[in-house]
Amino acid sequence: MAYGREVDGIQDITVVQASAQDGDVLGEIHAASWQAAYAGFFAPEFFAGAVRRRRGQWHDRLAARTGTALLAGRAGRPLALSFFGASPERPGTAQIFSFFGHPAGWGTGVASVLMHATLRELRERGFGRVHLWTLRDTPRARRFYTKSGFTESGALRGHDFGDGNLIDQVEYEYSW
Repeated sequence: MAYGREVDGIQDITVVQASAQDGDVLGEIHAASWQAAYAGFFAPEFFAGAVRRRRGQWHDRLAARTGTALLAGRAGRPLALSFFGASPERPGTAQIFSFFGHPAGWGTGVASVLMHATLRELRERGFGRVHLWTLRDTPRARRFYTKSGFTESGALRGHDFGDGNLIDQVEYEYSW
């Protein structure tokens, strides 16, 4: 599976299925995104460890085969990741478990191309609906999901990232 977008006849943005060898790349994207977007939500000591865990967790996540990871890049540089599969909460529905972009790719269109590829892949697999959770107080992410065609479901939950504090997440849904 490979998707791409051409700009002036040059393939500018590509999306490929991540392989087991891409764990470090996925981890770097995830960690850089967390550093840029989530620092204000956590105590500094906990946050530093959380970033390290995100950097190192992708080899195990890929090996577990609990979902599919797509990797998007621009001009050969990996800049965004998507990790998705069947929803454990909603039978017959897909869930995007992780969707992160490296700050160097923000505003370049990489995330939009990746989301289009993710939704296309889910539709080809027979899913008619997909949902995801994002932090309530991340306006950039929430605008992106809305721009991508998602709508808020109205569901809200508290999520503990491991520090004992619940952070509000909102649910978004998409259907064909």
